[in-house]
Amino acid sequence: MDFKQIFSRDPEEKPLDIIKDDGGFTSIFRQIVVVGDSLASGELESMDVGCPRGYHDIFDISWGQYLARMSGTNVLNFSRGGMTASEYMNSWAAANGCWDKSKAGQAYIIALGCNDLDGLGQAVGSVGDINEDYHRNADTFCGHYAKIIQEYKRIQPDAVFFLVTMPREDESFPADIKARHDAHEQLMIDLANYFTNTYVIDLRKYGPAFDNEHRKLFWTGGHLNSAGYYIIAKMIGSYIDYIVRHNMEKFNQSGFIGTPWKYCE
Repeated sequence: MDFKQIFSRDPEEKPLDIIKDDGGFTSIFRQIVVVGDSLASGELESMDVGCPRGYHDIFDISWGQYLARMSGTNVLNFSRGGMTASEYMNSWAAANGCWDKSKAGQAYIIALGCNDLDGLGQAVGSVGDINEDYHRNADTFCGHYAKIIQEYKRIQPDAVFFLVTMPREDESFPADIKARHDAHEQLMIDLANYFTNTYVIDLRKYGPAFDNEHRKLFWTGGHLNSAGYYIIAKMIGSYIDYIVRHNMEKFNQSGFIGTPWKYCE
């Protein structure tokens, strides 16, 4: 057998050129933590005649749990509809045991930004807002988002971080929203360059557009449906597989994450 049949590092390959049904090398991380908002929580939107619109986080159909079942790894949903980076850091994470070391991940997938930038209208900020003492980070989206990474690095120093960009919009979206989401994408790239062991899952660049056709198939109301979350899971897992395959030397001690051991020659 030629191992290249299951392991390819074609320099011409782009993320998501190869879609993995089982998450591929995502499986090397035995516990993954997902930090996010409604789109990371399997949120479904309900509506009935004479009833107010309802929003329901159903973690079992979140892309994190689809990914868990695909890859055979354990995935923790540290997410909630409406979540922002500032709320996560200021109150929610502590109140929900997210800093518990027994729940530490070997990898963290962070998908935040929509509620911060579009809902709160928070300034995007830049890596210049980050301080070694994260309590002194600036009051910007970047400042709060970086705090999340900094605290999880304190808890699990060798963990790997995957930062998710916002998908592309269709042409009907206002230019100011697109500009904010483009700035968010650039910030994720800058944060990946700033922090060690940090990578970008750039769905904005390599994923499909969330256009009218996508909405007809994979949305119910203003949120994804079960099939939509399943597709996201396949993209996230395939993208992580791509990152690992193309940076294999950097992941050769992933099994030691969370243990007191390492391999040094």
